[in-house]
Amino acid sequence: MVHDKTTDMIIVAFRGTEPFNADDWSTDLDLSWYELDEMGKIHGGFMKALGLLMEKGWPPHIDDHRRSLAYYTIREKLKQKLNPNNETRFMVAGHSLGGALSILFAAVLALHKETWLLNRMEGVYTFGQPRVGDKKFKEFMELQLRKHGIRYLRYVYCNDMVPRTPTDDLTFLYKHFGACLYFNSCYKGKVLEEQPHKNYTSLFVWIPRFLNSGWELVRGFILPLIKGPEYKETWSLIVLRLWGLGFPGLSAHNPHEYVNATRLISRRIYHQLQHHRHPWKTVNGCLK
Repeated sequence: MVHDKTTDMIIVAFRGTEPFNADDWSTDLDLSWYELDEMGKIHGGFMKALGLLMEKGWPPHIDDHRRSLAYYTIREKLKQKLNPNNETRFMVAGHSLGGALSILFAAVLALHKETWLLNRMEGVYTFGQPRVGDKKFKEFMELQLRKHGIRYLRYVYCNDMVPRTPTDDLTFLYKHFGACLYFNSCYKGKVLEEQPHKNYTSLFVWIPRFLNSGWELVRGFILPLIKGPEYKETWSLIVLRLWGLGFPGLSAHNPHEYVNATRLISRRIYHQLQHHRHPWKTVNGCLK
């Protein structure tokens, strides 16, 4: 959590899965449903990581302060920072697992009817976020986002495998929602309802994925020559891209792709959001 005093904005950032952290992988692979009457069915692993108490669910408050649970800790910190007498706002962001926790943090605030905090939330921004809930959860969140005027943007880079999991099919029933800012391998973006080839298991795109992985490896050497040395890729990333040749979509998930996408994005894409069906707050005709 960091407070940018120049814009009077607090940023809450959730990190993604650490490659060698067994707890993180257990969270990602726990596909059990956790169901709430008001919200629908949600990914059990993500809910537990955020602070779900299996024996109690999501009580509005907890008595055992010795337990440091993400949701309750962050909520109390925000209440301390967001003085009713100031105009400070906050946003929530995260990559991968962190993206899932970001939108679920907003969901649990809505479950607990934390209206004051929700009205101070500027937006939720996720990068390479997996799906987190079923159709009922999608409808619940679309209502809450409209009600409180919260901007929710899902950034998806090209063949990134994680936003395409868990699958949206008759087996798993997971659904995405919110505006998708999709970027191809040349970092050209557009606003969509859902990323192309919505499930990673789609059979018709494997050959293009393999070809694209090869292009991304080559692009890593070309981009610094065109855009400058700050775009030079590390050797560890080059090794990851080599692995991606055999497992397309793996290297496309690395944060470096999302950093490049946000740096090279055309500002026109944000103007497109004003004409998108999702409601955004505007001030003097500008997106806010």
